[in-house]
Amino acid sequence: MRIVDIRDMAVPINSTIRNAVFDFSEMTTSIVAVVTDIGRNGTPTVGFAFNSTGRYACGAQMRARFIPRLLRAKPDTLLDDKGGIDPAKALTCMMQGEKPGAHSDRSIAIGTIETALWDAIAKIEDKPLYRVLAERFNGGKSADKVFCYVGGGWYRPGQTIADVQDEMRRHLDAGYTMIKIKVGGLPIAEDLRRVEAALAIVGFGERLAVDANAKFNREEALTYAKALAPLKLRWFEEPVDPIDFEAYAELASVYDPPLGTGENLYSMQDVKNLVAFGGFRAGWDVIQVDPPQAYGYGTYAQTLAMLEARGWSRSSLWPHGGNQMSLALTAGLSLGGCESYPGVFGVFAGYADDARVVDGYLKPSDRPGIGFEGQQALYATMRKLID
Repeated sequence: MRIVDIRDMAVPINSTIRNAVFDFSEMTTSIVAVVTDIGRNGTPTVGFAFNSTGRYACGAQMRARFIPRLLRAKPDTLLDDKGGIDPAKALTCMMQGEKPGAHSDRSIAIGTIETALWDAIAKIEDKPLYRVLAERFNGGKSADKVFCYVGGGWYRPGQTIADVQDEMRRHLDAGYTMIKIKVGGLPIAEDLRRVEAALAIVGFGERLAVDANAKFNREEALTYAKALAPLKLRWFEEPVDPIDFEAYAELASVYDPPLGTGENLYSMQDVKNLVAFGGFRAGWDVIQVDPPQAYGYGTYAQTLAMLEARGWSRSSLWPHGGNQMSLALTAGLSLGGCESYPGVFGVFAGYADDARVVDGYLKPSDRPGIGFEGQQALYATMRKLID
């Protein structure tokens, strides 16, 4: 097996929603195609990925550094003992010439390419990726269904409390049993009214989480924590800067319900520092690393092993992303659950067109690879790289 070509393209998200920190009107993402020399009927096998949502397109780094390194590498230096591409060796190749630290400078570009490699590998093996990941990192065990919650409650122009409640009803009617909404974008009194209005629809705190998208300073976070604690929500996500571990440790000491963070951590070392110095409580708090934004699946598996050695359960890991890349990981490694973004982020949100959420659970697709081929609009966008 050999990598023949790697192509990328920046695509706008085309979303008008906003969280407490910024809106997505200018947001882009990179789609990637890894073309191999193995295929059927003269058609090469191609692996696809995109760099999730919430970080801008990263094609400049890919084209300047990481794609050339892979393409000029001697093919046998990237192979495993069965003659297939070894993602760990590909990652090592892409890291050549990189200075330690500053992971976010490269982790998204590398992770997106690495994820596309896994898509190609699973297609060549004619298996869904979640089963390949289970075989390599989970003793062959995988979940036949995955708990899936809604990342919703975005701020929209002219939004009313009634609008928030109507959204909660739509999600429940669609089969979800847990919903997350935004906080921090309005004065605290108004935010609390939104949270309490959503809670009145979903029923109780275990079915509702809130996300501040790292909006607050220490004092604001403590104020919100005091106000939210009596509601006993499923988790309070990213109240402060993602690497302000001192603030997280203080919050964990006074806020009894679970905290969550991780979508803006970019390496195993970041997560190690979080659990070592951020006060995060094994078996209680939630870690939400986004795989293609943090060096990809192989690094995620290493991060999981590091966490398990420190007493963490797989059920405490909920990958960020709301897409089939995170779904494959969650099912393959038997993690806590995954996210969904119905109605936002255009073609980059959600799962296969035939996917259905039933009683809060989603079955992963059995299509070979990640399964982008089951998302007609997204796959048509990705095909532009090779057609």
